[in-house]
Amino acid sequence: MFVCIQHFHSGKPDHESQGSDTDWAPSLHLEHTQVKATTPEVAGVDSISAAVILNDHDYCLSPSDGERSLDCQSPDSVPSEFVYTKENEGPEEKMKRVDQPFLLKRGSEDDQDSLLPHKKQRSLAKKLSDKERDKTRISIGPAFPRWRELREQKQLQFDWQLAFFFLDRYQWERRRENWVSKPLFQPSHDPPEHLLNCSAEHCPGTSRAKENIPVPKKANDEPHQSHRQLQAEYGYLRQELDALQAENQMLKEELEKSKFSYANVKCNARQLLFFTGFTSVIFHWLLTKINDSVERISQKLSQEDHLLVVLMKLRLGLNNTDLAYRFNESTTTISNIIRSWIPTMAIILRPLIKWPSREAIRRNMPDIFDPNFTKCRCIVDFAEISIARPSNLTARAQTWSTYKHNNTIKYLIAFTPAGAISFLSPGWGGQVSDRQITYDSGFLGRLEPRDQIIAERVFQIRSELAAQGATFRIPHFARRKKQLSAHELETSRQLSRVRIHVERVLGRWKDFKILQSVIPLSQVDMLDDVVVLCSALTNLCKSVVPKSKQ
Repeated sequence: MFVCIQHFHSGKPDHESQGSDTDWAPSLHLEHTQVKATTPEVAGVDSISAAVILNDHDYCLSPSDGERSLDCQSPDSVPSEFVYTKENEGPEEKMKRVDQPFLLKRGSEDDQDSLLPHKKQRSLAKKLSDKERDKTRISIGPAFPRWRELREQKQLQFDWQLAFFFLDRYQWERRRENWVSKPLFQPSHDPPEHLLNCSAEHCPGTSRAKENIPVPKKANDEPHQSHRQLQAEYGYLRQELDALQAENQMLKEELEKSKFSYANVKCNARQLLFFTGFTSVIFHWLLTKINDSVERISQKLSQEDHLLVVLMKLRLGLNNTDLAYRFNESTTTISNIIRSWIPTMAIILRPLIKWPSREAIRRNMPDIFDPNFTKCRCIVDFAEISIARPSNLTARAQTWSTYKHNNTIKYLIAFTPAGAISFLSPGWGGQVSDRQITYDSGFLGRLEPRDQIIAERVFQIRSELAAQGATFRIPHFARRKKQLSAHELETSRQLSRVRIHVERVLGRWKDFKILQSVIPLSQVDMLDDVVVLCSALTNLCKSVVPKSKQ
């Protein structure tokens, strides 16, 4: 590499002192204090002068090794020492500038004419002879080894191409939005890769240059930054979308679970027993029994939901509006389901109400009836179901009940000692007497001689039963007597043992709340089917009578 004589006190290095003399190494003008690193245009240097400066002062660039820094932000990326303009140079500086060997050439003498314009070459050549130029140079090693190799490989044939390459690289890195400089020289090939990878770690002068030179902003920084922002926003929105989709799916599942349907009720046996009175086994048996005979009214509801609507109507006595809200259907749809399914189910399940033989009753007789009531054939009761007050006076008079003090429909119902419903009469107005219902319903024709009929209260049918050879057993009441006779007291004591059982049997039939509610006039026409269906479903329930010890 080459070092200017301006860096030595005596004008040349002292190799013989071996470190004792001050000129053993360059010691002058090593700090960058005269001119800050900047572009040649800012410093007032024209393009040709910049090329000459870069050509001859590459050995004045770095205080450490004299090589040009490859860092575009380093002060040594361009020459900064002994660079003078006509505005800031004095007499001494002018003499120094004239003495500077800025015409010295790195290449061969054949390439001398390619460095500067021919006219300026001749004027400068007259001032400096070859001998003087040789004196101003002190060779201590090759300059720019890497670029020497490039020049030898014909990639950079002249030193001024190297100078313009660095100058163009410098301007290219400093290009900003508000200041765009046209390169003085457009290289024929891309800059070396190690120039693009220059960083502060490899370039010591970067930190000092950043204080004076603004960080360049590449032309494609803004699109890249927008792309990264959009990518980050897309990732965030994608995560948010996935979270919302998962939450939506979870809410859909919760909504399906909260929707009232058989699919949700069947998972809880206690709920199913509360709403229908049956287990899932009996529920599916009922559905299999009637599935081919009933019509599917609503496409939104399954066949199981249709059956659930009917059973909830009977078991809980709910009105149609309540059921419509529960199943998210219209009141008209619920009413159509009730009117379509109940009559059909009553016809299909009517055979479950069967009058058993005397032998079958004795075989299933509970122990509580032994030994005084072994001949008991059935337990009878007259059930009255309240209806809305009719607007027609005749209908109002026919349905008035002196026992209930309300408009009712009366039914004769008989239970076996085991608790099954064995007989059910058609409905009659509440004004009709018990005797007339007993005659007209056909109940007396089912009795046999020596049958015992037990009742919870007094009915005016004793004479009619006696005509069939049957006996009527009821509790005795001391109405006009001061006290009961010994026989009546013993009979009442015996009946009190089975009285709890009788009330339990009657209470299970009345567990269907629709039988205890007031029936609207619009539904009175299908009340017989309702009573038949409730009676048939009661026989499907578990018996309330304890099993016999035998």
